[in-house]
Amino acid sequence: MINMKSVTLFLLILLSTSFLISCETESDMNEDTVVEHRKSPIVISSVLHEDTYIKVVYGQPYKRGRDIFGGLEPYGEVWRTGANEATEITITQAIRMEGQSVEPGTYALFTIPGEDEWTIILNEQLGQWGAFDYNEEYDYIRFNVPAQETDRVIEALTITFDETEENRTILSIAWDDTRVEIPIDFL
Repeated sequence: MINMKSVTLFLLILLSTSFLISCETESDMNEDTVVEHRKSPIVISSVLHEDTYIKVVYGQPYKRGRDIFGGLEPYGEVWRTGANEATEITITQAIRMEGQSVEPGTYALFTIPGEDEWTIILNEQLGQWGAFDYNEEYDYIRFNVPAQETDRVIEALTITFDETEENRTILSIAWDDTRVEIPIDFL
């Protein structure tokens, strides 16, 4: 004969255990799980040339009908060059960007968009959220590149490497109707 008290106790234990397991699973979510649910996903763009590896990690915002440069991202102001955390670039061997020497390391990649040209900034202060705590004192290098109008609207911010010559690549930043190109020479 089945004892109803035993069945009830068993069901209570089973329900309690299920509840505790579901709570534990929820609290064990790691940062990677949270990152997948962001409006602006994390994207990695990279290039490998002989012994030199360059990687850019950025949050990829979307236009979503907004005016981007001169609107959402004002001209003349430091921009994190993406969404969420400041964009970071990692370089494994010495290179030249727009003719300036860059030693191996990881740098925050900031830009100052302008109508005709952008200022490109490699900054040594990592782990920043946006450009809210940007400090020019930590700038490693700065240089300007021309801004170009694209032939079509680019919905998602896109950072790519285009292999153009044997020892040179172009780091391209494109969004909305604007594109800038940063020449990189492998040494």
